Amino acid sequence: MTLSSSSPLAMVSSSTKAPLSRYSKAIPFLKRPPNLTGTYAGDVGFDPFNFSSSSPEQLTYYREAEIKHARLAMLAAVGWPSSELFDQPITKFIDAQLSLDLSPMLNSNDRVPSLLNGGLDNISPIFWGVCLGLSAAIDLRGVQNARYKTEFNEEDGESYLPGDYGFDPLGMYPSDEGGQQRMQLCEIKHGRLAMLAVTGFAFQEYVSKVGVIDETPVFFHPLF
Repeated sequence: MTLSSSSPLAMVSSSTKAPLSRYSKAIPFLKRPPNLTGTYAGDVGFDPFNFSSSSPEQLTYYREAEIKHARLAMLAAVGWPSSELFDQPITKFIDAQLSLDLSPMLNSNDRVPSLLNGGLDNISPIFWGVCLGLSAAIDLRGVQNARYKTEFNEEDGESYLPGDYGFDPLGMYPSDEGGQQRMQLCEIKHGRLAMLAVTGFAFQEYVSKVGVIDETPVFFHPLF
């Protein structure tokens, strides 16, 4: 059953919906950008650079990019200190078992190879090729999903959730709408924090010339 805009039920539902505030939830004295309507999780009407002002369709692509970077940053936020903790022990173990004459990827100060720290040339080209191919495949799939579902499925009433690839091998995504909204909000909040954390790791090691786990061992080593 479809309801027209003049239907009494449609008028009641539209009238009971709370109107959007003119101002940002994050910073109340800033006006809310018109395209930030609270559709996506984590939308508090904060867009100081007006990235969302172009169009709702472009906003979908921006959210797709944000989700991808957020997920990658969450992996990096775990992988960065983990590599500083386990790179040398794992390298020594494999070298002792297989006699491959391997050398750790960390430099003498236990810093992770990065654009600021250097050392990226020590990574195998095969690894970079796999990363590039996998990233390109995921990015292409995301663009196709966004383009198809925003351009061709609007008349079917099917909405597209940026970053939804239908991949949930552990079954952690809730089945109820409230649980899904909470999970989406948790993901974007943790992802944004992880993007800040990884950027902080890079600049911290560049400035201090010391690995993250060595400079703040209380966060990465047992107290005993």
